[in-house]
Amino acid sequence: MKTPEEIREDARERTKEIAATFAEQGDVLGWFDALYSEADGNTDNIPWADLEPNRFLADYAAKTELRGEGRSALVVGCGLGDDAKFLYDLGFKVSAFDISPKAIEWAQKLHKDTNIEFRVMDLFKPDPDWLGKFDLVAEVYTIQPLPLELRPKVIDAIAAFVGENGRLIVVTRGRDNGEETGDLPWALSPEDLSRFYANGLDQSYFEEVFDEDEKEAKRRFVVEYERTKSE
Repeated sequence: MKTPEEIREDARERTKEIAATFAEQGDVLGWFDALYSEADGNTDNIPWADLEPNRFLADYAAKTELRGEGRSALVVGCGLGDDAKFLYDLGFKVSAFDISPKAIEWAQKLHKDTNIEFRVMDLFKPDPDWLGKFDLVAEVYTIQPLPLELRPKVIDAIAAFVGENGRLIVVTRGRDNGEETGDLPWALSPEDLSRFYANGLDQSYFEEVFDEDEKEAKRRFVVEYERTKSE
């Protein structure tokens, strides 16, 4: 019988295979829905589907005493909605989106007892009413699986959701400036993250942490940005 880590590693390898197949076809985004569809309700086949909030997001929330108090929050690339549910339980009015219809269908079933607004949406084709709207935007592992050539565009698109005096929390694999990105998912460097400054966001919190598994310690960055004026 395979260990949980072996099952997770199989899921990672299958994810890379599906992503590579779609990339060869010139479709760098279609693999997300293909992966969720192939999983067919089995979260073991989704590498990031833990059915609990990202622990680095949860640690950040605890350290900063994050509370919603009815404010608006958006989860980018929400997957099965675990982080959206976490923010909802903290008292935020939560919206969340993913490009995968199957993921959103799954999330709606899992969290049917909440009033979280789940939507199918392309990050690059956002609802105009959502731009500059949110008090808190959460981006957890959404930038890193997208092609490197799209990275500036991805960061610009995410930053655009943050409202005046709003905050953005980013959780991502980290690397040094100039360090090789490795393979999918591609880690972000401080230089990559500096793109948020160009979007009118100022860094207000930074933590470097390590997620240890049976093979290696994986470096993570947890970063908070604030928008202090309208752009």
